[in-house]
Amino acid sequence: MYKKFKIGIRAKIILGYIVIILCLLASVIILNNQITSLQKERNFIIKYDSQVKTLTNRIEKYVLDMETSQRGYIITGDPSYLEPYNKAEENWKIDFDQLYLLLEDRKNQQEKLNAIKVTIEKWISTSGEPIIQLKKENNTEAINEFFKVDVGRKDMDTMRNQFEAFRTDENKYTQNKAKQLDQMNSNLTTGLFGILVLVSFISIIIASGISRSIVKTMKEVTQTIKEVAASKGNYRTRIHVKTQDEIKDLAHATNELLDAFERREWLQANLAEIVTKYQGVSAITKLAETFLAEMAHKTESSFGAFYVREMHNSDVVFVKKAAFADAGDSVGIEQFKLGEGLIGQCALEKRVFINHDISEEYRVIRTGLGEAPPKSVFIFPIIFEEEVIAVAELATMTSYTALQQELVKQVIDSFGLTVNSILGRMEIVRLLNESRAMTEELQVQSEELQTQSEELQMQTEELTMINEQLEERSKEAEIKSQELEKAKKELEDSSEQLVLHSNYKSQFLANMSHELRTPLNSILILSEMLSENGNNNLTEEEMEFARVIHSSGEDLLALINDILDISKVEAGKIDIIFDEVNMSEMPQQIEQIFAPVAKKKHLELHISKADNVGDIFYTDEKRFQQILKNLLSNALKFTERGYVHVDIKQLDHKQLTSNMQEVSVEWLEITVSDTGIGIPKDKHQLIFESFQQADGATVRKYGGTGLGLTICKEFAKLLGGWITLQSEEGKGSSFSLTIPSLPNGLNETVIDTNFVEVVATIEAPETIEEVQEEVATSRPISRQEVEVEVEVFQGKNILIVDDDYRNIYALKAALENRGMNILVAKDGLECIKIMEKNSDIDLILMDIMMPNMDGYETMSIIRTKMNLTDLPIIALTAKAMKTDRDKSLEAGASDYISKPLNLDQLVSVLRVWLVSKGS
Repeated sequence: MYKKFKIGIRAKIILGYIVIILCLLASVIILNNQITSLQKERNFIIKYDSQVKTLTNRIEKYVLDMETSQRGYIITGDPSYLEPYNKAEENWKIDFDQLYLLLEDRKNQQEKLNAIKVTIEKWISTSGEPIIQLKKENNTEAINEFFKVDVGRKDMDTMRNQFEAFRTDENKYTQNKAKQLDQMNSNLTTGLFGILVLVSFISIIIASGISRSIVKTMKEVTQTIKEVAASKGNYRTRIHVKTQDEIKDLAHATNELLDAFERREWLQANLAEIVTKYQGVSAITKLAETFLAEMAHKTESSFGAFYVREMHNSDVVFVKKAAFADAGDSVGIEQFKLGEGLIGQCALEKRVFINHDISEEYRVIRTGLGEAPPKSVFIFPIIFEEEVIAVAELATMTSYTALQQELVKQVIDSFGLTVNSILGRMEIVRLLNESRAMTEELQVQSEELQTQSEELQMQTEELTMINEQLEERSKEAEIKSQELEKAKKELEDSSEQLVLHSNYKSQFLANMSHELRTPLNSILILSEMLSENGNNNLTEEEMEFARVIHSSGEDLLALINDILDISKVEAGKIDIIFDEVNMSEMPQQIEQIFAPVAKKKHLELHISKADNVGDIFYTDEKRFQQILKNLLSNALKFTERGYVHVDIKQLDHKQLTSNMQEVSVEWLEITVSDTGIGIPKDKHQLIFESFQQADGATVRKYGGTGLGLTICKEFAKLLGGWITLQSEEGKGSSFSLTIPSLPNGLNETVIDTNFVEVVATIEAPETIEEVQEEVATSRPISRQEVEVEVEVFQGKNILIVDDDYRNIYALKAALENRGMNILVAKDGLECIKIMEKNSDIDLILMDIMMPNMDGYETMSIIRTKMNLTDLPIIALTAKAMKTDRDKSLEAGASDYISKPLNLDQLVSVLRVWLVSKGS
């Protein structure tokens, strides 16, 4: 009944608007009729007045034309003058009939028109036609006699007077009509204002009635809400409204909101109280007891038990750690497995169980006065990272309400983290100690590397000083020709010393890399194995520790490689291979590599290639790409906002100097521009020096060794070109690489590269290691390939020959995980003894630098004296110079891998050689 007769606020307002609109509609209809009537009357007056005046003027004009035409004919005797006469004689009667018909309601005006007609016809009969006839008869005497009296002139004057009187009456008639229209318009205006006043009065009455009904109930609701707000958190007050509209709905909704607030306040208060109680607890037993006591109190439970997940002989069991209201025979079973009983099923399915149908055989609840069976059992899992780590069971003599169930749910949402934190604390402490030991060792090695780097920088400064001295002596030789031979001799001596010094430095860097790569090898392998968490026994934080160690080791390896690259360039140990480079794919390759980095930093990366750039360009692709990657990496690294642009274009013939044209007719210019931090002008030359950056703040903020641009500059020289810089601090930088296309290689006389040997030949990949590295990075490994890998590695006998126990431990652990059997030899002599006793070895991993007998001599004995030419031998060394690889292959190695080892690369090489040996 309430729903049927309910009149809502909207209905009230709409009803009021409907009444107002109906009043307005009636007013509009009345006004429209009045206005239409006025419009018709006005149009009639305008049309009538216009037609009367037009016809009157035309009739008078026709008569005047007849008079004029008659006189012209009489004077000239030309019959053509009679044409207007005849035409006007026909037309005036037509217009007269129209005018007469128009005045059918005005008899007095028709009478005046008849009088005008009589006058016109009289003139025609007495003056018009007779005179024309006399002219046709050439009766000049009669004509002269007629004009002496000229009766026609009097008729014309009479006609004009008649027309003037007629027009005067018509004007008076029109003015009277206009006055009537003005009066009607005034009446219409007065009526309009009256209607507006009436509609406004009705609207005010309706609006007042509706607003009074709304405001009254709104005040009641507002007053009640204020009373609730003034109670400071007391949500028990409720709103009561008697109206049958939306205000009552608002009151009901507000009451429901107060109910929700009251439930939420209860949940938050109890949740905060429970969490506070077990904060700071460090023992799992104490935590379980506290948790059970609080949960039993909040849920009105009579007893409970708490079980924690443990591993017993590879089986998962849940062991009781605490009980609530424990009696003499103890509460609950001591332990259970997944799926065992209802509590085990709860742990297996990871969901809450609430059972209200309790068997009579279920354990009773004891008090001081007696015993009683429970009515409800509440079993819930404690979950951490999608795994059940604990289970709790509660029982009550009543029933668990929805609010109590929600409280339990919110508590266990975060309680799993607390339980896991306490359970894993001991393991974390142990692993953290091990990590600290490894970190300290890495820190000591890093400090040693830093010391050696500083020594290397001092040597570089000495070389720079020697170069400056050579330049100074060369100038003196030009000025003083008599000292030319002496200066030349000094220059040659200094050059020999420079070459000797460079060779010493290169040997030192190779030895240093061996000493650094050996411990770094085990750090990288072991940290990578830890980060993979093959046994699933590490937490995410511990895996992150391993990833940080592995990442730091890779950064250290990158630093070593940069230093060695500089050393190779200075020692002339880098081969430059000039071959075809596909420039059409270059923009796509750059975008694939660097677009994700730019997107992550919200930078615009734009790559453009001019139309005049050919598809094929001849240079060393590896060094060319290394330069571009270094320049782009720096641009993205030092740019916080804006863009990074790469422009590839070919220099026009006009832009080439004579020296450039002697080298090549085709030159390429690649410009990398950014909107980064920029470089001060006084630092433009400094940043191309080894271990240099713009300033200390740049090093602290962006990191890096300062070797990238040095390597780029030296590689550009080796390619026959150069790098230029345009930059201003705070406005970005623009690096331009200019290189020639050299199909036949670079003539050594063109560029001074400090004794660099330039090789202009096409070479295929030199080792299977390079082929495997290319294949491994080109596509993902399928499931079938993994199964083949298991078959290839399973049961294979691998002999590791190395004098460093850390490398042996890392390699042995990694290879045994893949099903291989590992034998170990500490040096070459022990390797030979093992080979003589064991003929089932499938592959040897041979270290080069060992005491007693090194790897070169050992491989030579295996190949020549033992005649084992088909046995795969993989040489492992931390020395990274190209001569070391060549020497290893000459000594009998099947393949070569430099330390630190990459596990994926090592596995790929092993797979190739084991499959090759099997086939």
